Amino acid sequence: MIARVIGGGFAGAEAAYQLAIRGVNVELCEMRPVVTTPVHRTAGLAEPVCSNSLKSEDPASAQGELKRELKMLGSAVLRAAERSRVPAGGALAVDRTAFSENVENILLSTGRVTVIREEVTEITPNTIIATGPLTSEKLAAAIEKMSGKERLYFFDAAAPIVTGESIDREKAFFAARYGKGDADYLNCPMDAEEYRAFRLALMSARKAILRDFEKGELFENCMPIEELARRGEDAMRFGPLRPVGIRSANGERHYAVVQLRKEDLYDGAYNIVGFQTNLAFPEQERVFRMIPGLEKAEFVRYGVMHRNTYLHSPGFLRSDYSVIGAENVFFAGQITGTEGYLESAASGLVAGINLFRRMTGGETLTLPAETVTGSMQRYISEYAGNFQPMHVSFALTPPLNEKIRGKAERKAAYATRAAAALETYIKQKGVTI
Repeated sequence: MIARVIGGGFAGAEAAYQLAIRGVNVELCEMRPVVTTPVHRTAGLAEPVCSNSLKSEDPASAQGELKRELKMLGSAVLRAAERSRVPAGGALAVDRTAFSENVENILLSTGRVTVIREEVTEITPNTIIATGPLTSEKLAAAIEKMSGKERLYFFDAAAPIVTGESIDREKAFFAARYGKGDADYLNCPMDAEEYRAFRLALMSARKAILRDFEKGELFENCMPIEELARRGEDAMRFGPLRPVGIRSANGERHYAVVQLRKEDLYDGAYNIVGFQTNLAFPEQERVFRMIPGLEKAEFVRYGVMHRNTYLHSPGFLRSDYSVIGAENVFFAGQITGTEGYLESAASGLVAGINLFRRMTGGETLTLPAETVTGSMQRYISEYAGNFQPMHVSFALTPPLNEKIRGKAERKAAYATRAAAALETYIKQKGVTI
């Protein structure tokens, strides 16, 4: 059996490994160094292009639970990371060069992975496409032909998402504008002094650095909240912070109102409406916590504005990462709507196992919803809201059956439940490692 994996990043490397250890000969196609990208510096497989941190190892966090699930499922990328770690407190960080070398050594040690350095421009059966946010133009055209132009996005302008439980409901209130329709939005009111202080903080906050290939295109299509603030004292009050028609239960009017829209997965997360931003992540926490009701906000996803090729996966991909209508073509990694190094590896792991199962007539796998890996499978295939790339979060899993008061205790309960669900699933389905 022969399969092809396009893209040698975290997702592609993991997918190739999972296929190879199951007896499939894999052509792993990586276009670098034949065709370069604006962000990669080497031709190495699984090169970390931004931070060298793979985030928290805290077993009670969603990121820690993701690592536990990857270990239970036999991840090659996680093994390479653990072999390449550098001191980083409670996080797993890697020596970039050593990590890339370890990934390649693990793949080649299977005896079934051949790395082919060329740009792929056509999609054939028994293929996993894991080309990430910088997919080449020629391959993007082939993907667009398969998926439809409306499903392939070329930049990412997303507002932050916060957990529902971290919003102060003593300050934020549900209301419909002019009292019409259902009161579906949470409203965080500001007086004039709070609004002006917030605007000044937005304008002075540190931005993320835009690369040359990102400049111009994004701001023409979607205005960052901090740029809107610069357009004038009342620009935000005539835009996303418009208070007209919104009153508190006691009939009080407000100078400005920040609205939060419920995300549709278990009502556990809320989008800050109209707050697409290019602020650095620490600045987003500092400035957006100035909003009344968000003083203790816990961020599920930060706002982003950058060049990012990804699919509107719901309605195009199944939860097993295969294309609806093309069963032996799979996608994996950031192009599916996952965000993060190990999230990409997890999708590659699942896609690799599932392509093998599809090729051999077996049943493909969708991990339990209680697991963070399984929750991402459902997110990319079933999400009905404003679909944007997402990190793992316990907010994407079903709510706990019991009410647990402490935040740390709640997270620990989510993690314990996830690990138990995956252990049971592995035994039931006979997932081999």
